[in-house]
Amino acid sequence: MQLLRSVLCCVVLTICGLDADAYRILFMGPFPAPSHWMWLEHFQRDLLERGHHVTSLNNHPTKKPHENLTEIILNPSFDIPKHFPKKNIFTMRFASDFQNLQLWWKIGELTTEHALQDAQVRRLIDSQDEHFDLVILEQFFHEAFLMFGHKFKCPVVTIGTMGYADNMDHAMGILTPWSVIPHLLLSHTDKMTFSQRAYNAYLSLYDAVIRRWHYMPLMQQLAEKYFGSAIEGALPNVLDLERNISLMLINSHRSVDLPRPSMPGLINVGGAHIRPAQKLPADIQSFIDNATHGVVYFSLGSYMKSTDMPPEKTEQLLQAFGRLKQQVLWKYENASIGQLPPNVMIRKWMPQNDILAHPNVKLFISHGGIFGTQEGIYWGVPMLCIPLYGDQHRNTIKSVREGYARSLVFSKMNVEDLVSNIEMLIYEPAYKQSALEVSKRFRDNPMHPLEEASYWIEYVIRHRGAGHLKSQGAHMPLHQYLLLDVIGCALLALWLAVWLPWRMLRKLYNWWAAAAATAQKQETKKRL
Repeated sequence: MQLLRSVLCCVVLTICGLDADAYRILFMGPFPAPSHWMWLEHFQRDLLERGHHVTSLNNHPTKKPHENLTEIILNPSFDIPKHFPKKNIFTMRFASDFQNLQLWWKIGELTTEHALQDAQVRRLIDSQDEHFDLVILEQFFHEAFLMFGHKFKCPVVTIGTMGYADNMDHAMGILTPWSVIPHLLLSHTDKMTFSQRAYNAYLSLYDAVIRRWHYMPLMQQLAEKYFGSAIEGALPNVLDLERNISLMLINSHRSVDLPRPSMPGLINVGGAHIRPAQKLPADIQSFIDNATHGVVYFSLGSYMKSTDMPPEKTEQLLQAFGRLKQQVLWKYENASIGQLPPNVMIRKWMPQNDILAHPNVKLFISHGGIFGTQEGIYWGVPMLCIPLYGDQHRNTIKSVREGYARSLVFSKMNVEDLVSNIEMLIYEPAYKQSALEVSKRFRDNPMHPLEEASYWIEYVIRHRGAGHLKSQGAHMPLHQYLLLDVIGCALLALWLAVWLPWRMLRKLYNWWAAAAATAQKQETKKRL
């Protein structure tokens, strides 16, 4: 009986301890692209599994309900194709770096206001009795949402979906060295030529100036418009809220990204979404297992769909796939494709991570998105990249440079290019060898990136924002950060040290010369 009492006591204490460590977290992913939320949801799910209570603001209802999960689903979701037609992307309308920046800023402005207008979000903003220990926000051009941290008087953690950007460095107290760190959109190495450094500096300066004086004021206006009536007193500047972010989880990995200056509050979590392979659906499993010459897997991701492609490009792909010895798995979103070659299987949805994990998959044809690229790297699969917009060009060039990928320009590709590049990637062993080498580096982590992310999220809550992780450099004016005031004082002191003695000597010389001239005149008068 005594033993039973002891066991029950331990169980009760354990339960109480778990409940004591269960935090209330507001998790926000307002950007509507499915791929972004599919990545973010891994962090949310891990927090739920750790016993935390999560209120989730996003566009995609969960497929796995949880008793600790409360959802605020934006309905209707922002219609990106309505404002930015996909045909423009397929015809390469957004291929320049400056166009991509402008595209992101505009999407950020529109999707932010769309989300803040939602009735459920308005109720959250107006709520008086809600309490949260932490706000987590995807860091993707929705800075007005940082005002939630101010409203609920709690720390903010952000998740950088696309990797590092200069503004993240600035918010943590680092001035990005443009001489060795290329802009987010560029694929340069840290050994840039003069022309590359000049262009990098120009693009980075353009980004910094337009963001500071155009984009961020728009975010401030949206924050004041939707939070002004719900929060007493003057609202803080969104720029200051950005500088007060406690922690940033960045989709970057040391094995494939350049070394760069860092701070304790910048945590790399590249590969957080990659889990051990699960059992494949029976038809796909059989299709791959029975492929004598292996399998080619093709997907354009979750936003740009194969069904959106111009018909002539679909026909080119079908002809190319029909000429291959390999079986082809193609993520194609409906059955309107017509007659398929006998070696091609299409499905509306495919478990990409589990397919790439299969040893009989020889090649991944991708649009070069960051999540799929990381999955291909992790499983050591060579890639044929066909980038369309945004960071896909950067990811593709980096992959080609590492030796495990080749690339094609969508608007210029033809059947012969497709077949020759596919066969080269499959039959030349150097590509597979490079893929396996990079995979080995990518997998070599002290702990799983998702586990590390959750540790630091809880760390920030435990230590009430973990202000000790922040550098004061985040709050310093630029002239102080660069020691321009100190250098100015030193130059002034040096100038005074030279000018004052010179001035005094000049006055002394003038006095002596005047005295000598007077004495000479007096001497001349005496002689006369």
